[in-house]
Amino acid sequence: MAIDSLPRTSGPDTSAAPARPRMTTRAKLILLVLCAAQFIVALDFSILNVALPVLGDDLGMGQADLQWAVTAFALPSGGFLLFFGRIADLYGRRKLFLTGLALFTVASVLATLAWDPASFLAGRALQGLGAAVIVPTGMSLLTTTFAEGPQRERALGISSTLMSLGFTIGMVLGGVMTDALGWRSTMGLLAVAGVGVLLAAPGLLTESRREGRPRLDVPGAVTVTGGLLALIYALSTAAQRGFGGVDVLLTLIAGVVLLVAFVVVESRAAEPLVSLPMLRRRTVAWGNLAGLTTFAMMTSVIFLLTLYLQEVLELSAVRTGLVFGVLGVFAALSGIAAPRIIARFGSRTTLVAGLLVQAGFTAALLGLGTTSGAWLALVAASLGSVGHLWAIVAYGVTATSGLPDGEQGLATGLVTSSQQVGITVGIPLLSALASAHIAARREAGADFASATLGGIKLGLGVDAAVVAAVAVLVAVGLRRTHAGR
Repeated sequence: MAIDSLPRTSGPDTSAAPARPRMTTRAKLILLVLCAAQFIVALDFSILNVALPVLGDDLGMGQADLQWAVTAFALPSGGFLLFFGRIADLYGRRKLFLTGLALFTVASVLATLAWDPASFLAGRALQGLGAAVIVPTGMSLLTTTFAEGPQRERALGISSTLMSLGFTIGMVLGGVMTDALGWRSTMGLLAVAGVGVLLAAPGLLTESRREGRPRLDVPGAVTVTGGLLALIYALSTAAQRGFGGVDVLLTLIAGVVLLVAFVVVESRAAEPLVSLPMLRRRTVAWGNLAGLTTFAMMTSVIFLLTLYLQEVLELSAVRTGLVFGVLGVFAALSGIAAPRIIARFGSRTTLVAGLLVQAGFTAALLGLGTTSGAWLALVAASLGSVGHLWAIVAYGVTATSGLPDGEQGLATGLVTSSQQVGITVGIPLLSALASAHIAARREAGADFASATLGGIKLGLGVDAAVVAAVAVLVAVGLRRTHAGR
């Protein structure tokens, strides 16, 4: 189906949009503060990756325990997003945002000063909990501050670009800072940045909350948080040990059961945590599926290419980080352009096009070789990131448009849950797939480089196929939006 045949919605999807209203100085400062907070959280996802071996030696953490440096952050940051997104709607977004920022900053100080594995992992877990507060409250403050239309599209474009840049810049900074100043400097940077945002935010942000007497859906909060925690734990652990472990299987089953229970609870609750009618809106459902897919698959590409550049081509960590720095530049430029593309072609067309571009250039990476391929990796991944940023901005616009301010915290909670869960589950799934293939090839007598490349290509092939398939599903699903939600 041709992308241009997708119907356009009113508002941000009109090609004949009115002149773009100018942001006031105060609005620009608010956007700067909110984007800075999101950037710090994104930075935290990747800045430790290169530093893990040095960190492990310093704190006495074994190789098998290093995954907890990542998992301790991922569990609360992904598991509590929906919960805190709804709490912000009910009790006040500004208040919760500042609380989360303060918690994240203090946790970063603890991680910087950590004296043993337990204190470091406690800091990482508290960072993740702070991130679970910052991300949905920051996004809901953004969508309630900037009116639906060109201003919100521009704000979401800037925010999404900085989120993506934070992830890629973190890989560059992680290598450079660890080599020059040690791993503690990476956590110290987050603490300093957190203090800066915390000092600026109170004077700029105003309180917003849902009108009326709020009431929290406790059974819904317990089941969805428990389900997400169990699912993220299972997938993160499976990346290290495979899916055969008893704890992995039990928590995977528990996660699915709790999420099914959550749906049942929400269908009967008088004031549900998640409005099922909202989830039945095609823009919300298909937008979030696209968001989860683009994040899960693009972070997997970065992970697999890191493995390729360092293990197959034997590039240093710093040179590998610089490759992804170029990718970050392309991502920034495409994120800046995305709002204009949405204004011209519509969010749905831009979303599908972005997914197809991402899928196409991921497929191009199947041409990587054991002795050459750095330039192909650089060019294809950079161009793929262009489509990735189009998809990120477009899915954020699609999934939050047409909703009242009282539901923006929930809507942005869903958007950021898709993002964080995607980042968390994509790498473990494709890593486990690639690792199993590599192990099988090695047992069959293949040399290390060819076996590793084979596993990487398998992961990239599955990645490209998944993104392309979701692009088609989203195109068909959103095409029917005009017929009902």
